[in-house]
Amino acid sequence: MQKSIRSSRITGTGHCCPDDVLSNQDLERMVDTTDEWIVTRSGIRERRIARPDQAASDIALEASRNALDTAGIDPGDIDGIIVGTISGDQPFPATACILQDRLGASKAVGFDLSAACSGFIYAVNTAHGLIASGQLNKVLVVGVEILSKFVDWQERSTCVLFGDGAGAVVLEPCEPGGGILGTHMKSDGTLADLLYIVAGGSRTPASAESVAKGQHYLRMKGDGVFKYAVRAMEETSRYVLAQAKLSVDEVDLMIPHQANVRIIDSVYKRLGIPEEKVVVNLDRFGNTSSASIPIALDEVVRDGRLKKGNIVLLVTFGGGLTWGSVLLRYS
Repeated sequence: MQKSIRSSRITGTGHCCPDDVLSNQDLERMVDTTDEWIVTRSGIRERRIARPDQAASDIALEASRNALDTAGIDPGDIDGIIVGTISGDQPFPATACILQDRLGASKAVGFDLSAACSGFIYAVNTAHGLIASGQLNKVLVVGVEILSKFVDWQERSTCVLFGDGAGAVVLEPCEPGGGILGTHMKSDGTLADLLYIVAGGSRTPASAESVAKGQHYLRMKGDGVFKYAVRAMEETSRYVLAQAKLSVDEVDLMIPHQANVRIIDSVYKRLGIPEEKVVVNLDRFGNTSSASIPIALDEVVRDGRLKKGNIVLLVTFGGGLTWGSVLLRYS
């Protein structure tokens, strides 16, 4: 990473999840599965599900307001909005532009970023670069997903995993050596067929046939994703630690993407990070894709687990395949 004249720091966090809870017991009545099967394979006990009339911008709006409130910033002072999502309100305009209007952030430039579960980390890295270069000063970064509208509720291997939610942070400039200490992003398109949605784009436009074939649902080859995710998350974690010249022992909290408890366990054990330093909330929210890290981050900020000066490792993995990390000193 090129040395910059300034860094960026998180000054506000927020999250919002739908009110409706779908438990494993509820799923037992919907599909051929059991609570034991779901918990053993994923660690998930319940997830939040959006109402039919709720869209990504609805929950992103509340998460954003929460983040702006904690940062003490008026929406009119924001000059950038980046939304990481694969389940935005519509193909275009960007959900970030819809959010800009609803917030009243008239000065902000807004755009979406598509990197599946890595969307939030990619968006933070992008915002950090724009702030470090001096192009933007106050950036709202949101990870939001309404994946319940893209899962096949008859496919037990995927429908039990995903939940809906939104998380947001505000990034502002700070002196080098504070705030974000290291960033990393990577992808491997040769593995794109491990996690995908076939239809809805220019390759397979929406049609009666695509709907009848169920091609608008999320599909995943779980074993392949698991094996690659563990290696990739370990690799990117070590990269940012080396970038910041810090050791694993200096990490106070690790907030991984909340995909699967077995992936999380494997990653922190391979890194040598104690379990008590690892944040896990997927038992309550499921896999919320790009929203999972900012939701967990806001929770540890609000419950006091994350303290000023703490070194925090954010690490993710998602479809694309994509992965990445952010190392920061919370201030």
